[in-house]
Amino acid sequence: MLVEKNCSLQPFNSFGIAARAQTLVHVRSVDDILQLLEHKELGRGPFFVLGGGSNIVLTGDVKAVVLKVEIKGLRVLEDTAQAWIVEAGAGELWHDCVRWTLAHGLPGLENMALIPGTVGAAPVQNIGAYGVELQDRFESLDAVDLATGQCFTLDAAQCGFAYRDSVFKHAPSLAMAGGGLPRGMGLAGRAVITRVRLRLPKPWKAELSYLDLQRRSAETGIAQPTAQQVFDWVCAIRRAKLPDPQVLGNAGSFFKNPSVTPEQCADIIARDPKIVHYPMPDGSFKLAAGWLIDACGWRGKSIGKAGVYEKQALVLVNRGQGQDSVTGGEVMTLARAIQTSVYERFGIRLEPEPVVV
Repeated sequence: MLVEKNCSLQPFNSFGIAARAQTLVHVRSVDDILQLLEHKELGRGPFFVLGGGSNIVLTGDVKAVVLKVEIKGLRVLEDTAQAWIVEAGAGELWHDCVRWTLAHGLPGLENMALIPGTVGAAPVQNIGAYGVELQDRFESLDAVDLATGQCFTLDAAQCGFAYRDSVFKHAPSLAMAGGGLPRGMGLAGRAVITRVRLRLPKPWKAELSYLDLQRRSAETGIAQPTAQQVFDWVCAIRRAKLPDPQVLGNAGSFFKNPSVTPEQCADIIARDPKIVHYPMPDGSFKLAAGWLIDACGWRGKSIGKAGVYEKQALVLVNRGQGQDSVTGGEVMTLARAIQTSVYERFGIRLEPEPVVV
């Protein structure tokens, strides 16, 4: 178990915000977690689980014990007539996992290429892009209960997946279910994911429901692309729209796309006919948060060193560098100003995607 004191978190969050952890523990195995929990001082917590740091906004130094998950490993567990089951360590980078599966002839994750962060963070956020969400490819995961040290496994139903949501984003209940797991309310701050298993269905079929992919298909004349071609298209589209965090600090899409009733959607369309909207299976409509922000005139604007990306209004960026970096306070001030503008014009409350620490 490798422990660091007064450790800079700036290299470990994609926004590049300067903050420090009083204690940071590098978690490279389940044994590291169990050893930590037995430690007289550090084992009492509280804990903050850190993956790739691509979905957090640090508003100050972190007093909780930071668990930086670095568990590695990629392998095929099963190969049946129905699916391939792939297991990945929680510390693997998600994009590396996607590339690994394609390199081994295992399609199914290509629409989620270039999503930042680690495999262990993917179920927490129920990541998704271009018509595919993690829950569509999820089999199960292993985790450790930080209160008891007990290892447990959850299937998709137990993870409580919803749009950019899961049981890992909700406060735990005091009631206990069988096997020592909290009942109902959630596992936020209670568990650390160690391994994730993905189900890649057979036969494979390209998912081209998103307009951007349909355009690529039409432009190239490829009506039935391979998984590798879809991967390449998704990477090209994302790189054209989204800044590289290594160059311009950011946390990806900052706000969730809001859902509205058909009546609300019709009312907004009557006032703003060009609004980007998508029908959902439950009859509701999802609105493009980036379009709403752009319509309020925020594209390219800044508050302090926090800015709205010129090519995609859904992305907030760090216009500072090094110790002159943006602060978490500036990011949240800009976010709240955007929320106010959108609510005043459209009557819609935008909800941030990143975790604010």
